[in-house]
Amino acid sequence: MQISELQINQVNRQIQALVKAGSFYGKKLEEAGIFRISSPEDFEKLPFSEKNDLREAYPLGLMTAPEEDIVRIHSSSGTTGLPVIIPYTAKDVEDWAVMFARCYEMAGITNMDRIQITPGYGLWTAGIGFQAGAEKLGAMVVPMGPGNTDKQLQMMMDMKSTVICATSSYALLLAEEIEKRGIKDKIHLKKGVIGSERWGEKMRQRIQKELGIELYDIYGLTEVYGPGIGINCPYETGMHYWDDYLYIEIIDPVTLKPVPDGELGEIVITTLVKEGAPLIRYRTHDLSRIIPGTCPCNSPFPRLDIIMGRTDDMMKIKGVNVFPSQIEEILKGFPEVSSEYQIRISHLDGRDTMRLYVETNGSVDFLDLARRITGTVKSRIGFTPLVKVVELGLLPRSEKKSKRVIDERYE
Repeated sequence: MQISELQINQVNRQIQALVKAGSFYGKKLEEAGIFRISSPEDFEKLPFSEKNDLREAYPLGLMTAPEEDIVRIHSSSGTTGLPVIIPYTAKDVEDWAVMFARCYEMAGITNMDRIQITPGYGLWTAGIGFQAGAEKLGAMVVPMGPGNTDKQLQMMMDMKSTVICATSSYALLLAEEIEKRGIKDKIHLKKGVIGSERWGEKMRQRIQKELGIELYDIYGLTEVYGPGIGINCPYETGMHYWDDYLYIEIIDPVTLKPVPDGELGEIVITTLVKEGAPLIRYRTHDLSRIIPGTCPCNSPFPRLDIIMGRTDDMMKIKGVNVFPSQIEEILKGFPEVSSEYQIRISHLDGRDTMRLYVETNGSVDFLDLARRITGTVKSRIGFTPLVKVVELGLLPRSEKKSKRVIDERYE
């Protein structure tokens, strides 16, 4: 997706606002001597922005609009350091609600639906984002917020909620509770809008089956409005994102150069019309790819694939980008394998080698299992690992996070 002339003009307005406000990014641009761009090549010379830049701007160093125009702040959790504070103008709040309403419409949700919202409210963007979009759509909102499963289910039954907005973990918990209590016939849910965490196909199928609903992946991050910047359509061929508000590029996280459409890389987002805290070339560290071509739904909006992991997890083996989530997904298809695995990457005889250790009990043929896992990895990821099946309990255990990837090339 090459940046258009209209988007270049929008980026220039953002550059002017950032330089004028003297924000961290405005200073970066001044140091680089960039005050406007005129081509896609110019755009690619713009410096990236990172979460650490945003943290260093705490509390209000990101504020680009005059303070009298700021109507709200939101914040990231700050679990790994200072939180990031994002200021919003009234127009930002309105733009976000418009994008979110589009997400609901893309999922076939209308103003006759009753939307039960379970994500948290407050500084977090989720609850209020789901609500503003639903109100913009004209639907009835049941603003429950998180937890209190008894009350959630009671309201779900009494209000005849037709849409559930939740994390995948909470949607699964609700599905299990509905099954356990035998109240499925009293539940009127038709659709679920799920966000905030990566989830696998096994989990998706289980929620869909147990609740008997259609599921939609919603995408977003606090730094860029919040959830609602993209969602999949009923054809499930990727998430449409709103390119009149955002310009998205996919870069190789090592070379930092844009990759062609269809290739996996890191999502980098530029906000085109944001006022409170515009971001240019913001590295999300989320991994996906732009899906080329037109969606069967005929929407003009471009598509991102599902989020496949994060660059922090990524390994490059024989020129192929691989990350643990892909290996986990493959191993889930082998019920005889335990949850424990270990990846060791080494450089032998001039080439990269990946050894994959998995545990199983003694009742299976180790060689046959290794052969089947090897074949699946080769067909899905594109290279052949050396798979070693070991007895249950042989791989190291940890009271903290298990070290699953050991890269011996750099030791």
